[in-house]
Amino acid sequence: MPVKRLHLLIKLSLLLFLAACSTPAMRLHEQATAFGFQALESEAAGFKLTSFTHLPPSAGKRLHVYLEGDGRPWERGLFPASDPTTRTATVLSLMSSDPKPALYLGRPCYNGHAGDPGCSQSLWTGARYSESVVAAMTQALAEFCTLNGYSEVVLIGHSGGGTLALLIAERLPQSVAVVTLAGNYDIDIWADHHGYQRLHDSLNPAKRAGKPGIAEWHLLGQRDNNIPPALFQQALEQRPNSHVQIVDADHGHGWQAIWPQMLKRLDHPYCLIEKGNRSIRVVASH
Repeated sequence: MPVKRLHLLIKLSLLLFLAACSTPAMRLHEQATAFGFQALESEAAGFKLTSFTHLPPSAGKRLHVYLEGDGRPWERGLFPASDPTTRTATVLSLMSSDPKPALYLGRPCYNGHAGDPGCSQSLWTGARYSESVVAAMTQALAEFCTLNGYSEVVLIGHSGGGTLALLIAERLPQSVAVVTLAGNYDIDIWADHHGYQRLHDSLNPAKRAGKPGIAEWHLLGQRDNNIPPALFQQALEQRPNSHVQIVDADHGHGWQAIWPQMLKRLDHPYCLIEKGNRSIRVVASH
C-alpha cells in the first residue's frame, strides 16, 4: 500500500475514532462554534446551564431566545438516557440564520450537565417541564436580559422547547411573543395519543392561562407524526392573539425552509394583537 494512502487511512480512522468518543455536548458545542456562537455558562436555582449566544452590536433591545426540543430522554423508549442532550440541534441551525440578537438557552442537566449535583433522570423524563426546570430557565433568562439590557423577548421553541417557551413566557416580564414549531402544547393529550405514560411531574401549558397580551405563532408540520396538526390545531386557535400555520414539514425537517419568512413576521410581533385569531395554511418547499 502506498505510504500516502496509508497516512490518509490513518487520519480517517483517527477522525472516526474521535467522533465516536465525543459526547453529545461536545458535538453541540462544536456545531455552535462552527456557526460563530459564543458559549455562555450560567447558574440559576441551583443548576448550571450551558447556552450559546449571537449578539451583534447595536442591534436593538429585542432578544430572540431559542429553545431546543427534549433531546434524548429515553434510550430505545425503555430506559432513561444517561445524557439527554440533543443529537440533532434543530433550533441551533435556525438561530444561525437570524440576524437579531439571539440566545440558545440551555436546560438544567442538559448540554453536559447530566451528572451535576441536583440532576436526576426525572428532570429529563417525567419532570422535564417541572416547576424547578422552568424556574431555573426563567431566572437565567431574566438575569441575562437585565445584564445585557434586553427589554423585549421573543421565545422560539421546537417540540418540547415549544412547551417550555409557553411556560417561560407567562412568567417573564420581557416576553412579547412566542413561536412554537411542532410544539407539544398539551402534554397529556400528546402522551395519551402515543400511549406513553403521562408526565405527571411536569407543567402543562394547555391547563394554564398563559400571559395575556403577547403575540403567538404556532407552526405545525403537515407531515409530523409526533405532533400531528389535528392533535392541537383547534385548541391553539382558541388562544388569545394566536395564529396557527400548517407548514410543509415533518417533526424534525422542513423548518429551515420556512424560517426566513417567519423572521420577517417577528419584526412586527404586535400585529397579531390587533388582527385577532385566525388560522393560516402556509406550504413551503424544501
